[in-house]
Amino acid sequence: MNIEQIAALAPIIPVLMIDDIEDAVPLAEALVSGGLPVLEVTLRTPVALEAISRVSNACPNAVVGAGTIRSAADVATCRAAGATFGVSPGCPTSLADAIEADAMRNGPWPFLPGCASATEAMTLAERGYKMLKFFPAEASGGVPFLKSLASPLPDLSFCPTGGLNADLARLYLSLPNVPVVGGSWMVVSDDMIHRDWSAIEQKAREAVRMVKAEC
Repeated sequence: MNIEQIAALAPIIPVLMIDDIEDAVPLAEALVSGGLPVLEVTLRTPVALEAISRVSNACPNAVVGAGTIRSAADVATCRAAGATFGVSPGCPTSLADAIEADAMRNGPWPFLPGCASATEAMTLAERGYKMLKFFPAEASGGVPFLKSLASPLPDLSFCPTGGLNADLARLYLSLPNVPVVGGSWMVVSDDMIHRDWSAIEQKAREAVRMVKAEC
């Protein structure tokens, strides 16, 4: 699958920061059962790569990606861990070059590069990207900003991430250039502390129901 096909699997990509490796698989299973099969595990904790590997092996219905990719080394280690796709908070030339070089050596790898301005979006479009992560979404202009890009950049679509909740997700998904959003509001810290996987599954179901009602 390419990144557009992955994004079409569900309207929300949960963005996960996993601290305890034992939480990785049950958390993924709860989210998948709740209707959110595409998961982004961020490289912000020491166990992130192992979490990607475990979920990739134990959850056949999950599409597991790696987030917070910043370097060529991140690309290599995440692919080796089993990540199906990659996501970056931004995409400087060095990272874009690394992605292209890796694809030449190892084959294509779906990638969602981050941008926060029209210039960054146009620069990535010149390199062939049609879907971009808009990050940090709320701090970078939010819904009005993406709405303003729909006409001058009609060939681009965006996955806004950063500061979203259920209400904001519905607003973003009402835009013609937003097929999917990223967020973690359905993974509540209290539920994680108590390992209440059924509560997380229910919150995932509710998140899907609410945004699909808007769409």
